[in-house]
Order: sequence, then C-alpha cells, then structure tokens
Amino acid sequence: MPNNKVISIRLSTGWLAVVSLLGLVSVFFFCEYLIYYPVILRCAWPKLSAVRGGEVADGRSTGSTLRAMVLSDTHLLGAVGGHWFDKLRREWQMERGFQTALWLLRPEIVFILGDIFDEGKWSTPTNWEDDVRRFHRMFRHSTDTELVVLVGNHDIGFHYEMDWSKLQRFEKVFNSTSTRILTKKGINFLLVNSVALHGDGCPICQSVEKELVKLSRDLSCSLQNSPPSSSIGSDSAVEGCEGAESLPPTPPIMLQHYPLYRVSDASCTGEDAAPPEERHLLFREKYDVLSKEASQKLLQWFKPRLILSGHTHSGCEVLHDNSYPEISVPSFNWRNRNNPSFILATLSEGSHSLSKCFLPEESTVIAVYSSAGALLLLAVMAHCLCFKSVGPLLPCLSLCALIGKHKYL
Repeated sequence: MPNNKVISIRLSTGWLAVVSLLGLVSVFFFCEYLIYYPVILRCAWPKLSAVRGGEVADGRSTGSTLRAMVLSDTHLLGAVGGHWFDKLRREWQMERGFQTALWLLRPEIVFILGDIFDEGKWSTPTNWEDDVRRFHRMFRHSTDTELVVLVGNHDIGFHYEMDWSKLQRFEKVFNSTSTRILTKKGINFLLVNSVALHGDGCPICQSVEKELVKLSRDLSCSLQNSPPSSSIGSDSAVEGCEGAESLPPTPPIMLQHYPLYRVSDASCTGEDAAPPEERHLLFREKYDVLSKEASQKLLQWFKPRLILSGHTHSGCEVLHDNSYPEISVPSFNWRNRNNPSFILATLSEGSHSLSKCFLPEESTVIAVYSSAGALLLLAVMAHCLCFKSVGPLLPCLSLCALIGKHKYL
C-alpha cells in the first residue's frame, strides 16, 4: 500500500506529463501554423502616391488599382534529390506562408517567377505528375485570385538541357504560353521565357525572339495610336501597324526568371540581399543573368516601367540605363534562405508602388523548438531531483536515471 508521499509524487509526475504534453502541442501549433499570422499581419498593401486629383507624376490617371503578389523560386523538391523530411518541412512552410498570405491580404493576381520545381529539367512523367499535384495542393487558391506562373531553368532545364517536350509539358500544366502579354485593368504584364534568350539561333530561342518582336510591335503601335501622344488621327492606322494587336497604351511591367545583366550583387543592400561574402562574386552571362545583348534588346524593344525577376534567391534593386528599375525577388523557400519574402504591388495604368513582406525566419522557429525542449528537460530534471530519495517505484525515475545518471536507493 503506497504511502501518501508516494501518491503525491505520482500525482505530481502525472501533472508534469500532462503539462509537458500540452506545452509541446502548443509549441508545435504555434511554430507550424500560428506564427505565420502575426508575421504576415505586419504587411500591408502599399499606397499609390497621387500628385493631384487622381493623377500620378507622369500625368496618367491612376484609375482602378490592381493588387499583385509576386514570389519566386519555390523549388519543390523532386524524387531524385529530395529527402522526404526536407520535402515535408519546406513544402509545409511554403504552403502555410502562401495560404496565410492569401487569406490575410487577398491579392487579385499572384505571379511566381520561375523555378517552380527543382527537378523539372529531368523529371520522368510519373515524377512530374507527382510534383504538379503537390504544387496545386500547396498553391491552391480561390477563383477570386488568378495565379500566373513563369518558366525557370529548373522547370525545363538550362538552355543546353531544354527541349520542346519539356517546354510544352510546362505550358500545358499552367495553360499558357511562356512568352506573352497579359493585360489586367489596363496594365500590361510582359511575361518572358528568359531561359530561351541565348541568342544562338536554337529553335526555341528563335520562336521566343520572334514572339517578342511581334509583342514589341503590338505595344509600340498601341502607344503610337493612343491620343494625345500621337499626331495621327485616332481613326487612322499608324504606318507599319496594320494587323497589330491593340493593347492598353502603357509601358509594360516585365516579369521573367533571369535578371537582366548586371556585374554582381555588390550594390545590393537590405536584409534579404546576398550574404556580404557573396555580393562581389561576378555573375556569368547566360547562367546567373541574361547576356548584355539580350538585356539591351528587351530594354530597347519594350522600355518597361518596372522589371521583376528571380533566380538569384536574394533581393536586389537595380536601375538600368538610369531609367528602368529592376527588382530581384528572393526565394520563397526556407531551403534557399533563412528569411523568405514576397512582393506586394499596388498597380495602376500609370503608376506602381511596391512593398516587401517577409515570412517567419527558419532560425526563429528552430529557436522556439530548442527553447521549449530545454525548458521541458529542465522541468523533468528538477522534478526528479526533488523526489530522488523516494525510491525506485516512481516511473519517472528511469527517465531521470537516463538524464542525470543518478542512483536511487
């Protein structure tokens, strides 16, 4: 018949077990679900800065605005190089980050700037279907939000690896061509297959460049035909523009996977820039960034008012030719950086305003788990030390013996 002291210790041990279990469940719920809400709640849609009565600095009416969310380089792991726990951990992080952002911020359109998959360049049909299924589960969205996906080198391979079958497989899944102009609320988005801009005459490169030339003509003709900038009557066709597609007469926002040419990230700053030891590493043309030639062609053909790119996994702001701003969007995946982020863009026909929204840092989540584990360990040790003289009847003493190598008499 156990005495009252033993019964009291057993009750104390039971309460410790219950409290520890509740604490572990609470920490798990916070780290895997709840933490995304207070972090993303700090983000807000940027406001367009109007100069006078509904107009922005260039004189165009702000009109209706469009709320766009831009992320990049999700890199869903494949069957070859992806460990199951790595997949589970990082894909859950991206799913919770994306779904929480959708619920809290309600974007009208979401752009993902390529490298959706990590192994699309060599996936078998079966593995590809599995990767696509996981992508649609993670990045599910309501009909109120449009999802637009661009192609990256990991989706179809680098230039020397890509072929028509990989490109068409990607385009079929996402129901769009890889190079086109998408128009929303009078805003032109130029979507570019930057993997095919090597300029070496490959069949896909020729096809993409031909389409870009056509789109440039369509946009140029639309700009020339727009009153009051054109001296030609609005009912007259601009010379050489017969058969051109009519587009809103505004410079486009250009989106692509590869950044335009820059020497390095040496001028990049901010908490999401490349690490200091990497910023001065020289970029390789046609691998890290587009070539000088391809970059100049795009700028001359389209004169974009904003360029959004990915690929480097780090943030950067660059001004090309003192006229064309480019934002490199960091990776959305904890596997590529500790502090993933995405862009919030408020857009109109004549203006744009951007802000950056960060996800929880992986190091923060690890620190919370580590702290909780240390507190639990201390609580168990303290409990065992308090009652170590009672005897070997208590279940917790075996655990205490493992922890502290104590001998109980």
